[in-house]
Amino acid sequence: MSEQIVLDARLASCFARIALGHVTREYPNKLDHILTGPADLKAPSALHPVFYGSFDWHSCVHSYWLLATVRRLFPDIAEASAIRARFSASLTKSNIASECAYLKGKMAGGFERPYGWAWLLMLQAELIRHDHAESRAWANALQLLSAMFASHFQTYLPKSTYPNRAGTHGNSAFALALAEEYSDAIGDDALTQLIADTARRWYAKDYDCQAWEPSGEDFLSPALCEAECMRRVLSPRAFRAWFQRFLPRLAKTDPKALFTPAHVSDRTDGRIVHLDGLNLSRAWCWRGIADSLPISDPIGQLAMKASETHLRASLPYLAGQYMGEHWLATFALLALRPAV
Repeated sequence: MSEQIVLDARLASCFARIALGHVTREYPNKLDHILTGPADLKAPSALHPVFYGSFDWHSCVHSYWLLATVRRLFPDIAEASAIRARFSASLTKSNIASECAYLKGKMAGGFERPYGWAWLLMLQAELIRHDHAESRAWANALQLLSAMFASHFQTYLPKSTYPNRAGTHGNSAFALALAEEYSDAIGDDALTQLIADTARRWYAKDYDCQAWEPSGEDFLSPALCEAECMRRVLSPRAFRAWFQRFLPRLAKTDPKALFTPAHVSDRTDGRIVHLDGLNLSRAWCWRGIADSLPISDPIGQLAMKASETHLRASLPYLAGQYMGEHWLATFALLALRPAV
């Protein structure tokens, strides 16, 4: 049996070098931007003075999350000083004020909903875990923006009658799981309760999931992201009961699709390479599920094996092609970081 992949300083440095290579790379750039007139025609760095790199806004946000996370976990890596310099230059009150001003613009209410919202909250959650003054200063600067996105969730979730079950950015379960980590980290009991209530409203009655996946552009597993979301909002006992109903034939490794890494036929294609992200995000979900079950539980053992299998399928391909390089390392880190 292959040795389990673990996050160590060498791998953390690799992730950091990848992210540092693109968080300030402005072009190519895919904007989530609505033009209301000629004055809205601006460069990405003018619209978003912090998160203008990494091909798109949300990838830049979660690349900053990557950098903050590896610096906390491995403060002595060679890239730590470059990470510190990047955050000090970017996360200033004036820059964050400009990011906030963008959200107040006409027709910006749906900007990056819900994927970018959730990743911004994850970045804030990570910064407040750091135990040094400069990170507290960065968190304080970012707080205005994170509060706006938290408020967006509080407004949006009550009126969101149905979840989005896609395997891409709109996936509701993935966004709730990340937002729950933020609300727990900062002690926002009202948001935590809203997230739990919403997850139960959307998913509590789901059963016998067929897992018709992957689709050709998925980077999230609709089935496993739902399970990961419910794992976070239910007690361990309640989750095990729900999970048994939701995927009742896992002991027979059925649905087979959830145990089989996706094949990526063309890593230069920005949509097809999403499937590497699917493998990495499945690894994250399977590991969370395994950690929530007793060590002796055979489903937990299957889950851990599936996590390793998916991780190995795509970990070698984090860099080399920009369509994957600008974001895949984030999902590898999500799968490998210690539980929080």
